[in-house]
Parts: sequence; structure tokens; C-alpha cells
Amino acid sequence: MPSRAGRLLRLTLGGFSGVLAGGCALGVAELAAAFVGEQAGPVTAVGGAVIDRTPTPVKVWAVQTFGTDDKLVLRLGILLTLTLFALALGMTALRHRRVGAAGVLVFGLIGAGAAASRPMARWIDVLPSLGAAALGAIVLYVLTGQLTSGGRHLGAGAEALTEGPAGPASSAAAEDESGAVGTQPTAAGTESTAGTPPYGAAGSFDRRGFVLTAGAVGVASAASGWFGRRLDLTSADAVAAREAVTLPAPGSRAAPVPSGVHPRVRGLSPFFTANRDFYRVDTALAVPKVDPDGWRLRLHGKGVSEPRTFGFRELLERDLIERDITLTCVSNEVGGEYVSTARWLGVPLGPLLRAAGVRPPSEGGPADQLVARSVDGMTLGSPVEVVLDGRDAMLAVGMNGQPLPFRHGFPVRMLVPGLYGYVSACKWLQELELTTFRDYDTYWTKRDWAARAPVKTQSRIDTPKPFDNPKAGTVPVAGVAWAQHTGIERVEVRVDDGAWQRAELAPVPSQDTWRQWVWQWPATPGSHTLQVRATDRDGNTQTARRAGTVPDGATGRHQVVVDVR
Repeated sequence: MPSRAGRLLRLTLGGFSGVLAGGCALGVAELAAAFVGEQAGPVTAVGGAVIDRTPTPVKVWAVQTFGTDDKLVLRLGILLTLTLFALALGMTALRHRRVGAAGVLVFGLIGAGAAASRPMARWIDVLPSLGAAALGAIVLYVLTGQLTSGGRHLGAGAEALTEGPAGPASSAAAEDESGAVGTQPTAAGTESTAGTPPYGAAGSFDRRGFVLTAGAVGVASAASGWFGRRLDLTSADAVAAREAVTLPAPGSRAAPVPSGVHPRVRGLSPFFTANRDFYRVDTALAVPKVDPDGWRLRLHGKGVSEPRTFGFRELLERDLIERDITLTCVSNEVGGEYVSTARWLGVPLGPLLRAAGVRPPSEGGPADQLVARSVDGMTLGSPVEVVLDGRDAMLAVGMNGQPLPFRHGFPVRMLVPGLYGYVSACKWLQELELTTFRDYDTYWTKRDWAARAPVKTQSRIDTPKPFDNPKAGTVPVAGVAWAQHTGIERVEVRVDDGAWQRAELAPVPSQDTWRQWVWQWPATPGSHTLQVRATDRDGNTQTARRAGTVPDGATGRHQVVVDVR
């Protein structure tokens, strides 16, 4: 019988074999996905399927808890889950090698099924998961085989490390002169027959062969994963094509930015948000990299006189507009950071639709919803009446003087000032369909979000930060307020439920951007609560009633607590 140390070593190496086999499968799958498409990688495919099937409250919690790191956390969670199951499969394979190998194949089928279930899936997307799982199953079968066959007992080997050559390990088996395992008399004069022992007994262990095989598998797996993540062959053309894009000058430039649009207050958000800092909230676990040369936008549906298809170069040749627009995510909590401003360049959407015969319902048009579809299958729905009311809705191709970054929708995304992003700001756009809210529910409306979602008037304190310790005296309190396409008329601040004090507003180029504000606070020592509220140009003052983000955006007033020295 093996010692406890022997059994523990056996289980440990079995679990290690399972993890190696799983790592081998994932590494090879990543390498294969570099040739097929990143969306075909098992972690990406399974992650996308998980996102689509996650209940809305869990999604909201994840965005609010992890912010823009929510996708990283999901990937790590998937990898941790796979690691635990790989450990279990490795231990199982010590006794039932075929069962353990079959378990790896099952995970391959799950990955393949997830890849096939994606909205824009191709048959070839299942190959990385299936091929890699087959290889992983073979690796697990071979490694666990080396733990139960060879010339040295695993359990006894562990004992020998602690008891020395004279211990029980020295009598674990008998060999004849040829080196074959044979029989040996026992104390009772009987004979024991050597063979492959059952699980829990002292199995033979080819230590050298196992170490060499495991090392080779580990190196090959790491190399495959590393090259797979960096090759990215399927998007190389898209990257090169984006770098070659030269944005034309707009026919209609943005209004001049007034002097003083950004008060010089330390800690206040800049008026324009750099592309790298612009918030990103979407369901794409792998950012689509679309080649603009092969990209097409299809326009069709109710009220379209004749379906049209546009290429990227064709859009660049149209009259473009340049506008400063603030975007807001419906997942933004009171005082949250999912709001940013950029200078956008794009094709006016209203004229494009009207040229195709589209009319709003108020003019007798049959469609009241414009459904935008992304290359990754996302669907967003905007009210046709709003899109055609004269605001600067556009098909954006540029952002802050550059072609759209991939993570923000290159080659083309849609923007409608005054609507939350989930009903208007479709990234990686490839289709526009005119339909009705009655006939079609988009991705988010199926998940308990409102079909129509105008941006709510909101404000935020940027400085001082919560729990700051400013010195007594004049302390600048500053932040931003927004009511896109309506505009901000007034911002007020109060201290400790006192009287509301009017803040000084910075000028803005248009009603489609946020507005920065400053109030000079005569701060006194002690703990104080600062609160802000905004009033839009329609006379609506943001409510103090706290409400969550579902179904159409959060309400309430942002406040911070500070301790004045």
C-alpha cells in the first residue's frame, strides 16, 4: 500500500496533467483562431455566449462593480473555471484515462457550440475548439498513462524520498535479470503478480518520461498561445487599411469652441475626451477589426423606396459634417464616468434616409424604429421621428481628427445626440433596417431596458473628490453637467442641506455637449457634504429621487463628503 504522501503526489501530478492538457488545448486554439478569426477562440466564444445569456441585473452589477475591466474579469473567470475542471479531469484520468480524455472533448464541443451560436458565425469557427480539444485529450491520455506505467512505482517513489533506499520502496516490486517486472515471494510464501494497479494503489511512474513530456507540452502550449495572441492574421488587412485612411475635410465644420470652455480648475475633466480615455461599454469580448475595403452598409425596410448598399469609400465621398457631441451610457450611475465628449466626423444620417424615401411617422411614414445592426450581431433601435427631426444624427467615420479607433467602431458607427448609447450609438455598423417597435425588439429591449431612451439631465462633481481634505478658505467646487440636445441652463451646489448656490457656467459650442461649471466655496473646517443639481433649457431640474439604471437611466443627485482642515 502506498503512503499518504504517495497518494497525494499521484493526485497532484494527475491534476497537473489535466491543467497541462487544458493549457495545450487553449494555446493551440488561440493559434488556430489567428488564422480563422479571434471570435472563434473558445474563451472569446464562450465569453460572448455567457454575456448574451447573463440576466440583466447581473450585467448591471458587473458594469458598476468592475467598470471597463468587466471583460477582463469575465475572461479570468472562464479561465479559472476551466482550470478547476481540468484539475478534476486529470485526477479522474488516473483511474479512467478514456473518461478523462472524453471530458476534454466535451469542453471542445462546448467551445464549438458557443462559436457556432454567435450571431455572425461561420462553419469554420468551430474548428479551433474541436481540433484543440482533440489534441488536449491525447495529451491527457499520454501524460496520465505515464503515471500508471513504466519502471518505477509512483507511490513508492514518494516514500523513497522520505524513507531512503531501505524503506518500503525497495521491496515494492521485483525484477528479473532482464529488467521485466515479475513475481516475488511474500512473507506467507505466496506470490504477488505485478500489473497496472487500481486507483489509490501504488502505480508505476516513468518519472523521466513524464517530466520530458510535460515540459514539452508546457513549452509548446505557451508558445502557441503567445504566437496566437500576436499573429492576429485575420485582422492584419484591417489594421493596415485603417492606417491608410485619410479623412476628407468636412463640408460643414464644428462650431468654434468658445474661449473659456474649460475652466482652469485642477481635477476638472477636460472638455474633449482623448480617444484612449473615452468610455467603452459594449458586449464585444473581442473587438471586431473590420476591413473597410470589404465593408458594406445595407439600408432597407419599411418605407425605403429602394434598398441601398454603401461602401466605405462611397461614404467618405459624400458631404460630411463635423460636430462636437457628448455620449452617455445608460449604465452610468449618478456621478459615474460613462460620459465623454469628442469631435466627430460623419455622414448626416437624416438626409441619407430621406434620400432613400424614408419619412417619419408624423409625415405618414410606415416605420417608427430604425434598427442598426453591428458586424457582431448587436442590434440597437432608434426612434425614426428623433433621427429625422433635424438634429445632427450621423454615421461617424472620424473621432477627434482620426479614423475611428477599432474599439470605438471602425469603420463606421452611428450617433444620435440626445439618446443613450444603447438605442443610438451602434459600433461596427453594417445594416440599417426601417421597421416598427411593435414588430421588432432589439438586443437590450429583450433584456428589460426601455425601447425609447432620451438622455436624462445629470450633473457630476469632479473636484473635490470624495473624502478629500482641502484647507479651509476658498475651495473651487467644479464638475460637468449634461442634457444632450436640450442644453444646460443652470447648475447649483449646496453644502450640508443648506441653500442652493448658483455655479458659474462655462460657455459651450452647442447644446449637444456637456457643460463645465465652477463654484467658489468658502469652506470652513469640519466634515461637509456637497451636492449638485442641474436644470436644462426646458426648465427641468434633475430630481433628487434615486433610481437605478434599469430601465432607462439613473436619477438622483451626485454628492461627495469632504473633511476640511
